[in-house]
Amino acid sequence: MFSFDPSKLDSLSRRDLMHRAARYCLGVSALPFAFQTASGAPARTAGSTGKAEHLIYLYMTGAMSQLDTLDPKPGREVQGQTGVIKTKIPGVQLSEHMSGIASISDKVAVVRSLNTTTAAHEQARYLMRTSYRPLATTKHPGLGSWMQKMKGRISKELPPSVQIGGGVGPGYLGAQYAPVPLGDPAQGLQNTKSPAYLTDDAFDKRMTLANAFDSGFRTKSTKNSKVNGYDDLYSDAIRLLRSQDLEAFDISKEPDDQKTAYGETRLGHGALLARRLVERGVRFVEISFGSWDHHNQIFDNVPDKAQELDKVVTALIKDLSSRGLLDSTLVVIGTEFGRKPKINQNVGRDHHPAAFSSLLAGGGIKGGQAYGKSDEDAFYVEDDGVSVEDFNATIAKSLGIPHDQEIFSPDGRPFTIGNGGTPITKLV
Repeated sequence: MFSFDPSKLDSLSRRDLMHRAARYCLGVSALPFAFQTASGAPARTAGSTGKAEHLIYLYMTGAMSQLDTLDPKPGREVQGQTGVIKTKIPGVQLSEHMSGIASISDKVAVVRSLNTTTAAHEQARYLMRTSYRPLATTKHPGLGSWMQKMKGRISKELPPSVQIGGGVGPGYLGAQYAPVPLGDPAQGLQNTKSPAYLTDDAFDKRMTLANAFDSGFRTKSTKNSKVNGYDDLYSDAIRLLRSQDLEAFDISKEPDDQKTAYGETRLGHGALLARRLVERGVRFVEISFGSWDHHNQIFDNVPDKAQELDKVVTALIKDLSSRGLLDSTLVVIGTEFGRKPKINQNVGRDHHPAAFSSLLAGGGIKGGQAYGKSDEDAFYVEDDGVSVEDFNATIAKSLGIPHDQEIFSPDGRPFTIGNGGTPITKLV
């Protein structure tokens, strides 16, 4: 039998206690997330104009080559072995690996003039996801946490944001705005079933005992936001465990033709899960799709990856459209920077931040266009340059989030979702 004085616990040790209590005393595994309570933020932000209520962000980790996907340069030496294909947009071609996206190009906007000065992977990923460069003193929130803060939650049972395969956390906004992390989308949320011997009645009795055990500490910590956040974690987790909405995470319930359309791959599973989640009220889903860092043998390695991405994006956009969800769901393909046009001695392309590409669809985005222009070799931006900050401000506008509305960190510093960027009105 152990005993201690709860009043002497700090918030970190109390967190450990709560995790252990849930795992051992209560007989269940603690769900690996904390998300906001239903009353935490307004459902709409004053002055919002965007159509999108959801964001599905497909992040291409490693820096996707613009020439071999969204901005080919046919007839130029730098194009190498990658062929091109026509689209529904007059005068616009895509890589031959993007035939599916070419067939629905009237629904998408390709951005070909993104540029940054950051050529290091980790720093560029952080910038792309937060609009800020890393600081030792401040952790900035990602787009999912911003959405949760500014737009609130839709579902009372499901978390507002989910990350499949990684991303950035809630930063200075705090743990209550943290996305739910998932490793394998085919497995959904794991460790959510209680042991057979633990009935709802027995579970409730254990929770009552735990609350009584913790009452002394809670009384002395009513003003501690971190403590209150972890209390919210467990109440929300228990509600989700008992909710029928938990099946939203189970893609095995999808018909076989849907699984085939998306493909039996991790990216396909992730996008199919994303559609299930936004359909049921999740605001934000990010899916990381890695291994785009092609310094070697790019013409051997890109085709399979690009074709997988093409298949999944095409299926996702068609699926959202057929269900009437595309207008309210913004779909984004992003990456940290591009690849150098000149082929290196290892038949690959090196890091290149001066010009790269992305794609936007749905959510009020004006489809059927290619915005911006790189030069004849996709080396520099020639027209309508787009900074990372502009890109994220454009996403914010589509979501109805004021791009210049300030949020203050705990130390009093003001931040905005676009960090001074300007939305691209020709896109939204």
